[in-house]
Parts: sequence; C-alpha cells; structure tokens
Amino acid sequence: MIAGLAGVAVFLLILIWIYNRLVRLRYAARSAWSDIDVHLRKRYELVPNLVKTVQGYAAHERDTLTRVTDLRAAAMRASTPGEKAKAETGLAETLRSLFALVEAYPALKADAHFQDLMKQTRELEDNIEYARRYYNASVRDYNVATDVFPARIVAGAFAFAPMEFFELGNPDKERGPVGIAF
Repeated sequence: MIAGLAGVAVFLLILIWIYNRLVRLRYAARSAWSDIDVHLRKRYELVPNLVKTVQGYAAHERDTLTRVTDLRAAAMRASTPGEKAKAETGLAETLRSLFALVEAYPALKADAHFQDLMKQTRELEDNIEYARRYYNASVRDYNVATDVFPARIVAGAFAFAPMEFFELGNPDKERGPVGIAF
C-alpha cells in the first residue's frame, strides 16, 4: 500500500516537474518574441524618418518610397512569427533597394541626419538579428521539450502546441543551387 502511494507521489512529482518546465520554456520563448517585437517597433518608427529624408533629395523615386511605406504598414499588421517574417523579408529587401538609391545622391549620403539614421538602422538590424537568434533558440528548446518522451504526453494533455521560428529571408532563394563561375 505504501509502495503504491509512493509510486503515485513520484509520478505526480514528475508530472508537475515536466509541466512546470514546459511552462518556463514557453514563457522564455514568448519573452524572446517580445524582445524582437520591441526592436521591430523601433525600426517601424525609424522608417518614416528615412523615407522623409530620402524624399527631400530623391522625390522622383516615389515608387520605392511608397513601397517602403506600404511594406512597413503590412509588417506592423502581421501578428504571428511566420507572417512577421514574410512581411519583414519584403520590408528588408525594399529598404536595401532604398539604400541602393542613396548611392546616386552624394548630397544625401553626406547629410548628417541621414548618416545618423543609417547608423541607427544598422544598430537596430544587429539587435533584431541577435534577438531573432535568441528567440529561435528558445523556440527550439521549447519545441524539443514538447516533443520528447515523456514530456510529449504532458504537452499533449495540456495543449502545449509547437511554436513557429522567426526566419527572415526567402528560404527558396537561399536554399537554391549554388552557382560557381570560373
């Protein structure tokens, strides 16, 4: 009888330990996502300043400036990591084309305000990359923990669903064949 109660007690302790571990990992991943969100919001606030500054020098580049503004709005509306990643990839590509335009405007490149905005943008991009790596590591740890035995049983019983990674870039383009020219 006592051995049976001890066995049940050990089982319950293991169940509680697994459940609490999954909760901690889920909150770590959510917290990491919050960090990404903070950096992305800072970037969203910076984009209108970039557009306004470039507009002053390159007003006839309206298509690119409009596309940057539209993609910023789309990225702000996205809610899941997958949607955000897709929107952010488009925004990043368009920002790169905006920065390529700057090469044609030496006066803009020399503008102190624009240089400051570029520095802030670089710092934000670095911060986003670090936060993305931390988030993806947290999601990996969480997803692995919910998928291994016996935690998988606990995860299923308490609806611990897998989380999405935050992957920037175009996976089809990045995973395509590598061309080498001699």
